[in-house]
Order: sequence, then C-alpha cells, then structure tokens
Amino acid sequence: MNLQPHALVTNDDGIDSAFLHALVDALRKDFRVSVAAPSSEQSWIGRAISRRDQISVSKESSYFASEVEAWAISGTPTDCVNIGLGHLVTSKPDIVVSGINIGYNTTEALILSSGTIAGAIEGAFWNIPAIAFSKSIPKELFEEVRISKGKTNGSFANSLEIAADHSRSMALQALEMPRAYGSVINVNFPPQTLTESKIEDTFPERVEMGCLYAKVAPDRYEFSFKEGENLDRHPKTDRAALRRGLISRSILEFSRIGARHS
Repeated sequence: MNLQPHALVTNDDGIDSAFLHALVDALRKDFRVSVAAPSSEQSWIGRAISRRDQISVSKESSYFASEVEAWAISGTPTDCVNIGLGHLVTSKPDIVVSGINIGYNTTEALILSSGTIAGAIEGAFWNIPAIAFSKSIPKELFEEVRISKGKTNGSFANSLEIAADHSRSMALQALEMPRAYGSVINVNFPPQTLTESKIEDTFPERVEMGCLYAKVAPDRYEFSFKEGENLDRHPKTDRAALRRGLISRSILEFSRIGARHS
C-alpha cells in the first residue's frame, strides 16, 4: 500500500519542459506523482478553457520514470487539470502542483496571464491544496533557456535542481497549511536559488504593463514583453523579494476577488 501523498502535476511550458521534469524528479522522493500536462507550450494563456475544440489525451511514458503516470493533453493547463481530475486519476489527489514555470510569475498582471497559475487555480476550485512554482531566469540566459525548453547546464542548472528540491519541501508544507477555498500558493524562485535561500511571505507587486505589442507592419503587431512600470514600492512584494535573492511565497485568494492589501 502506497502511503505517500498523491500529487497531480501540470505546467504551461509543455510536457517536454526540462523544468517540469526537474520538479517531477524532486517530488518523487516524497509523493506518488501523476502528470497531466499540455502536449505543447501554453504560456500566457491564463485560465482559458477549450470550449470549442475536442481535446486529445495520450498516455506518455518517454519522459518520466516508470512509476509516474503521465498524460500529454492537447489543451490548456486548465483543461489538463480538469480532465485529469475528472477522468484520468482514479482517486482525488492530495495536492495539485503546477510548474516549474520557465520565468517568474510575479505581479498582479502576470499572475492573471499565467497558464501555470491557472493550472493551480483549477485544482483549488476542486477544493484541493494547490501550489504553483516559477523560476526567475537571468536576462542573458532567458531566450536560450526558453528555446531549449528549459535545458540548461552549469550553475543555473544547479540552481534549478535546488529550486526543485525546495518545491518538494514546500509542497509537503502546503499539505499542512490552513487554506481558504480557492486559494493558491504562488512561489517564485530567484535566479540564483541556493539550498540556504530563505522564504519570504509576500504579495503581488502592482505593475502597469502598458502596451505589450510592437508594430511590425502598417497593419500588424507582434508581442513584445516589457517589465512594466512599478507602482508599488512596498518591501514585501513578490518582485522585491526576488530582488533581494529570496524565495517569494504569496497566498492568492481567488475566492475573494477584490480583496486588497494595505
């Protein structure tokens, strides 16, 4: 009889993301792990649901250890968790874990755009503990890491492995934490994550993103990410923690939309 807690894992970078694989490998030490992840990248899609499309689900065995049950799903992260909970896992998992996202998921604007956060939200709305993990990447490495689907080496690869181990211990802690219905724990790791990195409880920084599109032709525009203008200098925001090299942990209560921090 397997007495380990059961984690359903998803992400928005796709089932072939090395960041997802690092997370699963770490979780396997303390969890029975099932994976329901998009078959292709679904970043910046928020809580989209594939209402008008049929979704294909295929058993996936090539990426994970034999004891990990995994499915590649041709939908959004929200689709993945919904189908996973409704049709694929045989019993209700103890926790839904989303990530590790390639890049941070900080600030009010980015959190609401994130497929990684949305996957966790879906679990929370099934009244299951839910936690999302994201890893900040040095600017000079970001494109390389994104294009390689998270494959990296050297000191940053070591930083990712350490972040995955923090994720394992924080997921265990989340099982014991008091929580409100619809709440999600949002964790962001700094670029240089160390074994001794401290966790700081934070709230999302308020940033005005402005226009996210650049004009590339008279009638065409292309996505062009900008950091945005910081409207919140509070030292306890998620980005403030990352700037100090700390692990940011925010409790997002989506059942209380409109609640604000002083």
